[in-house]
Amino acid sequence: MAFNALTAPAAAATRSTATSAAIVAILTTPTIIMTTATATAQDAAPAADQIEWDLSEIYPSFEVWDTTRGQLAAQVDALAAYRGRLGESAETLREAFDAISGTEKELSRLYVFAFLKADEDRRVSEDQERRGLAAALLSDFGEAVAFLSPELLSVGSATVERYLAEEPGLAKHAFNIRNILRQEPHTLSDESEQVIAATGPVVQGAERIYAMLTSSDLPFPKVTLSTGEEITLDQAAYSLHRASPNREDRKLVFDTFWAAWKVYETSIGQTLDTQVKAHVFQAKVRHYESALDAALSGPNIPTAVYHTLVEAAHRHLPSLHRYFKIRQRMLGLDDLHYYDIYPSLVASERTFDIEESKTLTLASAAPLGAHYLDLLREGFTGSWMHVYPQAGKAPGAYMYGSVYDLHPFLLLNHNGQFNDVSTFTHEWGHAIHTMLSTEHNPYETSSYATFTAEIASTTNEVLLQEYMLGQDISDDERLFYLGTALEAARGTFFRQVMFAEFELKIHEMVEAGEALSGQKMSQVYEGLLRQYHGADDNVLAIDPAYAVEWAFIPHFYRNFYVFQYATSIAGGTMFAERFLTGDEQARDDYLAVLSAGGSRYAYELLQEYGIDLATDAPYDALIARMDRVMDQIETILDRQPRA
Repeated sequence: MAFNALTAPAAAATRSTATSAAIVAILTTPTIIMTTATATAQDAAPAADQIEWDLSEIYPSFEVWDTTRGQLAAQVDALAAYRGRLGESAETLREAFDAISGTEKELSRLYVFAFLKADEDRRVSEDQERRGLAAALLSDFGEAVAFLSPELLSVGSATVERYLAEEPGLAKHAFNIRNILRQEPHTLSDESEQVIAATGPVVQGAERIYAMLTSSDLPFPKVTLSTGEEITLDQAAYSLHRASPNREDRKLVFDTFWAAWKVYETSIGQTLDTQVKAHVFQAKVRHYESALDAALSGPNIPTAVYHTLVEAAHRHLPSLHRYFKIRQRMLGLDDLHYYDIYPSLVASERTFDIEESKTLTLASAAPLGAHYLDLLREGFTGSWMHVYPQAGKAPGAYMYGSVYDLHPFLLLNHNGQFNDVSTFTHEWGHAIHTMLSTEHNPYETSSYATFTAEIASTTNEVLLQEYMLGQDISDDERLFYLGTALEAARGTFFRQVMFAEFELKIHEMVEAGEALSGQKMSQVYEGLLRQYHGADDNVLAIDPAYAVEWAFIPHFYRNFYVFQYATSIAGGTMFAERFLTGDEQARDDYLAVLSAGGSRYAYELLQEYGIDLATDAPYDALIARMDRVMDQIETILDRQPRA
């Protein structure tokens, strides 16, 4: 899973992308793609065989980084020389955009180094400070170029188009220039744009507070499992033990973990309320109809996509509820509770080391062609990954592809489970997307939208599932992989749509003048939990104590980001189905989407290649696949002897 918005510019959160809001509005978005699928073991010692990325490829030392930061600060200050001159000539316009783009490119490099270093061990204050310095400089850059949009608009589209025709050197900037002109109704005066740019660190403060609170400061309780093992129930332990085959342990983990978060319901609620209010404020001052409209305007995604997605999920809830009934049957339970969602439908003792993850990724990606596989092999042989959990390391997994003239970097927390293989192939889908985009685009249009980013990752996951199911395996192993496919549909489609609906509801509440609180957020979230999980129809019981789960989700600080997980698994499934049915054009279409990078609006790009995410078709195709998987499961179950 992924996201597009550099934290500055803050950090992203789970399967995600990163850059200053000001930069996003002006030029490109450096890419960080993150995932929640894997958590870090915060209490784990560094693995003796830890595989680490080589950050010296970015900067050979902290001293060089610091020297470069000073040089870039001077470059940022020098950009003021172009203020008031954009209309002088086509050559001046080209010089200005070259200078701005070149500075942004190097700033991205500066920030990536600091970001990655800080995530190796979040307990190291010097590394956190370095990231803060890089973020502050990005904010300064945003202020420095705040004049760009209003001044370009004052020059006028007719003159700008004439300059584009006259000056070949403007060709690489043409898409971004025209995108600025498109935003004329929402661009303010030069002075106002500078003020908004200067608020960046303040606006992003809520997210930074939340990240530090939940990754390092939140005290987590200890519990004793049925085995006699005492564990600290941090986020990593919760992610591991919520899937315990022992039901009493699962309930203990849920009850204890969410009770700990409940203590912070009020304060985290205040943090998220602050973030939502910031989104609403930014939308109002820029004259958008809503925060949703503002969030989707940048990537030029119709709001119909969001609403069609939610409606499709509601329409297909019977399939989700069917899955829950299958889960209840396979687990042999008289009833189903929220703490019964995560254990595997079939136990698997098989483990996968990092080399096997590479092998399976290569084998399952074969339908994508020789060049795709060559790029994977290139990445696997480089020092591009930080692989194993260790104390203080950032949780989850992500791909960061913002160093244009180098290569992507990937953070993993590989524990040897099949889920880790799935995460591995997911993140490498992002990495190859980045490599293809870089291969076919200049820096200025190499950064692609999240709307297509997650298609690259989810397609890889579907191909992996199908590859595993294509092997000569036992019914139990087949049930394991079929169950994994179902869980992917639940977690990546229905769960993310539920998140998206929650996010929309709390923004609409603020827009309607309602007061938000942690308690009210829990009420809203509980209502959605009950609806999506069929609580009122006795499909699955929801304990109100678990309604504080919203506080655990970092995506809500990403301003209408999570819905793109759901649209992407639908789009990725459509592509994968085409590959698997022998559509000879499918691979070319798919690679064309990835290679286009940010040279086209993502929604329109997908439309051109047969995927319109404002219609029901992609979602219906996903659920049709889900139903076929459930048919296969029930066929196997029906022929097995009853206990």
